[in-house]
Amino acid sequence: MSRVGKNPVTIPQGVQVAIAGQKLTAKGKLGSLEMTLSPEVETKVADGRVSVAARGETKQARMQWGTTRALINNMMQGVSNGYTVNLEINGVGYRAQVQGKNLVLQLGFSHDVNFPIPDDIKVVCEKPTSIRVTGADKQRVGEIAAKIREFRKPEPYKGKGIKYETETIRRKEGKKK
Repeated sequence: MSRVGKNPVTIPQGVQVAIAGQKLTAKGKLGSLEMTLSPEVETKVADGRVSVAARGETKQARMQWGTTRALINNMMQGVSNGYTVNLEINGVGYRAQVQGKNLVLQLGFSHDVNFPIPDDIKVVCEKPTSIRVTGADKQRVGEIAAKIREFRKPEPYKGKGIKYETETIRRKEGKKK
């Protein structure tokens, strides 16, 4: 039995939730998110809560029960508060800046790396060595942050590259004389 699926999701203040067929839509101050519901689960909106129940006792239905509840909870948090991922840049001469709809990264290559910022995501650089990726969709924010990190992953000897703020780099010892 799903322990996560048993708990109903409370709808935050200022968020409207609508279910039309197999589509669940959540609208809040940070935008609107839409999700296709699985036919294995039954979803109801009542008393300011969204409850999810499995339609059968199959393994697939029980898996979808907890997953659907977690995805709905992420939608509620996203349209009301949003999600943020902070990235740090380490390295001499490594820096980032936002120019219009592009994130321009200087990462020690012979050229600048231009990354087009999607419309549903907001990217801010307070300092040249920090990047903040913000948006309503948790999966999308994480995906964009991972794509930015992919341009220059942190290396273990000097720690140069783009890393998550909460990430710790396992350092290796260099050559010995």
